[in-house]
Amino acid sequence: MKMLKRPNILLTGTPGVGKTTLGKELAQRTGLTYINVGDLAQESELYDGFDEEYQCPILDEDRVVDELEDKMGEGGMIVDYHGCDFFPERWFHIVFVLRTENSVLYNRLESRGYKGKKLQDNIQCEIFQTIYEEAMESYKEEIVHQLPSNNPEDLERNMEQILQWIEQWMKDNN
Repeated sequence: MKMLKRPNILLTGTPGVGKTTLGKELAQRTGLTYINVGDLAQESELYDGFDEEYQCPILDEDRVVDELEDKMGEGGMIVDYHGCDFFPERWFHIVFVLRTENSVLYNRLESRGYKGKKLQDNIQCEIFQTIYEEAMESYKEEIVHQLPSNNPEDLERNMEQILQWIEQWMKDNN
């Protein structure tokens, strides 16, 4: 039996917007494979040094791409990461940029222990739509979609929208 071709989905947005919550739930409901790039980098030590200012490791983007290349070719992947401009355009059939209101995002990041410059820069990143613009420059405009991600109702609505999109994609491509 030939395996059905399945889409690759990118979930991106500022840290704290709900990518991981949405990605894990989507994977559970669809059987697609969920990949958190931060976790993958940690497990496989895909780093290129340490950023003292932000107190975090520096992702080795080339090694991440090498690590994921074969999996992405198989299809059926949900990739979660706060950046998107280093992934090959050919990998994704659709890109969802999650967006969160600043007051909500501030509280989420603060509860994660973000403070000072790291907290301010992430809030500014959201204010200036940095990730959305990065996605629009990196992928075909028609596959990039913004989704509000402020509360459980948004999560459920986004889930339904993406599930419908997957269902339609499967019909159109199999």
